[in-house]
Amino acid sequence: MPRSRIDELQAFLSVAREQSFTRAALRLGVTPSALSHTVRGLEERLGLRLLARTTRNVACTEAGERLLRSVGPHFDMIEAEVAALSELRDRPAGQLRISCGDSVVDAVFRPMLKPFLAAYPDISVELAIENGFTNIVERRFDAGVRLGEALSKDMIAVRIGPDWRFTVVATPDYFERRAAPETPHDLTNHRCINLRLTTAGTLYAWEFRKDGRDLNVRVEGQLTFNSILPVLDAALDGHGLAFVPEFMSRPHLQSGALVEVLADWSITWQGYHLYYPNRRQPSPAFTAFVEALRYRG
Repeated sequence: MPRSRIDELQAFLSVAREQSFTRAALRLGVTPSALSHTVRGLEERLGLRLLARTTRNVACTEAGERLLRSVGPHFDMIEAEVAALSELRDRPAGQLRISCGDSVVDAVFRPMLKPFLAAYPDISVELAIENGFTNIVERRFDAGVRLGEALSKDMIAVRIGPDWRFTVVATPDYFERRAAPETPHDLTNHRCINLRLTTAGTLYAWEFRKDGRDLNVRVEGQLTFNSILPVLDAALDGHGLAFVPEFMSRPHLQSGALVEVLADWSITWQGYHLYYPNRRQPSPAFTAFVEALRYRG
């Protein structure tokens, strides 16, 4: 196959997966206009429209979806086999792309990155902060991070952290002005800091359990974020009650900056897991990364 046709297919696959000429162009190291010209050349050669372009996004047509499903896995296999050749090197090498939430970066990745990167100078790591559910296969990530309860059966999962629970916290000053809630129902009388779920677009209902009884409460307040870190910051600034993982609130509870309430209603969640497709052939670099992350507590 002529090199030009391979370039056309790679250009199309990148745009189809990123659903954006701009993001695909950045990944390929070309300009969006050059990428658009390449894809248009493929469409003209095939006599088919592969991508439906709007002012906001790019989506595959029926022909584009068929081409993506049929050709995409072959290019992925080629890339995987080329990456596997790094086994012949003295040291693991390559780039790893991981999808994860912002809280995971601080709690899990930050402690391990310094020794890992020092031990493997030929490995580069990209952490993409995505707080919603991400299709790591379509987005071409090497792996993602989720709680154990949210994992699909067709994925290999490696535990990378202990179980933890959510905490309801606020500043001592806040509770000087308002009586602490005794049950989750009392939260309706408090200023709470909401979290909007990126994927669903809805506000997260705070989840509780006591004596075998589950209770979800939709709270109200003046502030809403789509990321958990600013929720914690807002609680520290005295804006109201926050519902955050214990590993995030612990240092502030120990220092006295925050106070926890409703602890007897909190739910313990399965810890974070690194997950990746069971059809994947792990590269030496990825294997080293997984072993560095594996939870052994």
